[in-house]
Amino acid sequence: MLESKRPGRPYTVSPVRPKPFLIDLTPGISALEYAQRRSNLASKLPKNGVAILAASELKYRSGPVFYEFHQDSDFFYLTGFNEPEAVAIIGKSAGEGDHIFHLFVRAKDPKVEQWEGSRSGTQAALDVFNADESGDIKNIENSLSRIIGDASEVFTDASPSATATSPFSRLFSNRTPSKSNALSTILESVTVKPLRSILNDLRNIKSDAEIANMRKAGQASGRAFTEAMRQAWTTEKDLNAFLEYTFKRNGCDASAYVPVVAGGKNASQIHYVRNDDVLLENDLVLADAGGEYGNYITDITRTWPISGHFTPPQKDLYNAILATQRKCISLCRASASNSLDRIHQIAEETLKDSLNGLGFDMSGNALETIFPHHLGHYIGLDVHDTPGQSRQAPLRAGQCVTVEPGLYIPDTDRWPAAFRGMGIRIEDSICVQEDHPLVLTTEAVKEVEDIEALRGS
Repeated sequence: MLESKRPGRPYTVSPVRPKPFLIDLTPGISALEYAQRRSNLASKLPKNGVAILAASELKYRSGPVFYEFHQDSDFFYLTGFNEPEAVAIIGKSAGEGDHIFHLFVRAKDPKVEQWEGSRSGTQAALDVFNADESGDIKNIENSLSRIIGDASEVFTDASPSATATSPFSRLFSNRTPSKSNALSTILESVTVKPLRSILNDLRNIKSDAEIANMRKAGQASGRAFTEAMRQAWTTEKDLNAFLEYTFKRNGCDASAYVPVVAGGKNASQIHYVRNDDVLLENDLVLADAGGEYGNYITDITRTWPISGHFTPPQKDLYNAILATQRKCISLCRASASNSLDRIHQIAEETLKDSLNGLGFDMSGNALETIFPHHLGHYIGLDVHDTPGQSRQAPLRAGQCVTVEPGLYIPDTDRWPAAFRGMGIRIEDSICVQEDHPLVLTTEAVKEVEDIEALRGS
């Protein structure tokens, strides 16, 4: 049998080889699904094509003090391997989805592991992560010519780095003693193409298992928001700490990104992350945060009154945004054939009508001044998932997106006095389905009556 101290962490392997496809390699995702992802990638490659992916490197804050490790999302998507200093090479063989999977990782080293923690090692790369061939990452140079020398085309997004520290990245940057075998030299003889667009298309449509992970993250995070709204807060720092702690307490592995916790006028700064100001009784607080589960994220924003009760102007502006969000969420279904860009246009039209009714002068650049960001983005393994993916194409079943209208009113004479200085955003994570949207974050309350009821009278 095999044993894992934590899902996604190093494995130890017994002499008896397990049935690896039957296990969840990472939370909720089976080894079989990872193998299918590699097969799907291979089906997109030309005959004898090769894809090369590198794991993230450990980054250092200062000296030997390192930041928390976070795996490269493309690498993780195809391997489930959650350690640094690793390289995956996926070569297409004769059949449509047939492929050969090479996984180079750090070798077991008891002395180093005493300091840095357990490593999976090369045997686990074969027995658990289902590589056809494995080897010590330190010796990858010796295998590159054999593996990719006859490739018709090589697909990779790896690039040289002036601060390269891993054996592979140093190899790529041509700073090795044996430059004749360095990757950059080998690649000179073959056609090299980017891998990003192929992987974006694969990652953009989520499997049932991926959606289940995102629902777990959304449920745990949504409950944390609702718990936070029940309580009175006096500082952004305390609310920030509560959310991050409660995400984990509710089952998430970590925060998905640096939270925004912005009281009063701070909410008009879209990516305000200082989170160190006081919260005043008559202000609103905007919190944009979420947890992750099995490396899959959720993204939530809620805005609520610090006192527990909205003033009439706060309620009016909030309800205008909430009505817009409800309308836009209802359009996140494949049968509606809307793109994110089209839904953004609908949000603009809806907000403009509501604001005219509240006495705003919406002429000129008024709307882009107070609604300066897009309505939504793709989510998955990353908060802004599949970078570069078009928002102009119609939404398809299995895509996951955010819907997050917001208004940020400057404290100037151009705007109605009752609303100046307010910043309000309401955001949920949504899974597009054929005929209706699946709200992944529904546990975070957002109706005015529900928010006010949490604090009672």
